[in-house]
Amino acid sequence: MNQKKLDALNQKFAKVSAEEVFQYAVRKFGKKLTLASSLGVEDQVLTHMFTNETDGVDVFLLDTGRLPQETYNVIEKTMTQYAFTYRVFFPNTTAVEQMVSEHGPNHFYHSLDNRKECCNIRKVEPLTRALDGYQAWITGIRRAQSVDRAMTPFFEWDSVNDLLKINPLIKWSKDDVWDYVKRHDIPYNVLHDQGYPSIGCAPCTRAIQPGEDDRSGRWWWEEAVKKECGLHVNLKDKNQ
Repeated sequence: MNQKKLDALNQKFAKVSAEEVFQYAVRKFGKKLTLASSLGVEDQVLTHMFTNETDGVDVFLLDTGRLPQETYNVIEKTMTQYAFTYRVFFPNTTAVEQMVSEHGPNHFYHSLDNRKECCNIRKVEPLTRALDGYQAWITGIRRAQSVDRAMTPFFEWDSVNDLLKINPLIKWSKDDVWDYVKRHDIPYNVLHDQGYPSIGCAPCTRAIQPGEDDRSGRWWWEEAVKKECGLHVNLKDKNQ
């Protein structure tokens, strides 16, 4: 999709609700639409919306092999409450074995390149497999989460995976998310109650302090900008 069509699409939906964006996505793409879930609270909201829109719920998750137990608990609770199963993707076994054998289990702390290598093996490559054959994917990105997400549109082109990326919650505040969760009794990760607004792999996630942005607990030893694992960065950004 070219930029002109993306701009027109974003202009058309500029003033609509997250639910309306989701409804459009389901109608437009049907079985070619999937939701990427990190099991964070935003993705739990989107999972609830998905189950409200269709019986053909398609949600995938990336099991990096280093997720907190609390994340596995919310997976089980969500599957039970909504009566569906996730598509689960693991990293390539040989790649993980080679990385850990050569560099040890915690080499991602030692440099940005090391951390990106780990994220690429555990997340980015499995994402490519998860999105294969789809025309659009939905994410829980919000503009308020961090400085590098502040300009995110509803619709953007994922040039790496060659499909449309849809972000229904970009305008939502943290309060909007939690109000929705409480109103609909949505299961969520208990780590959120312990100061973790953003939850990824256990060794790369910590609770945040008052005044810090929602993403500051991810890879906290790095600079505050461009703190992404590679899932939400287009090719031109990854090569910088």
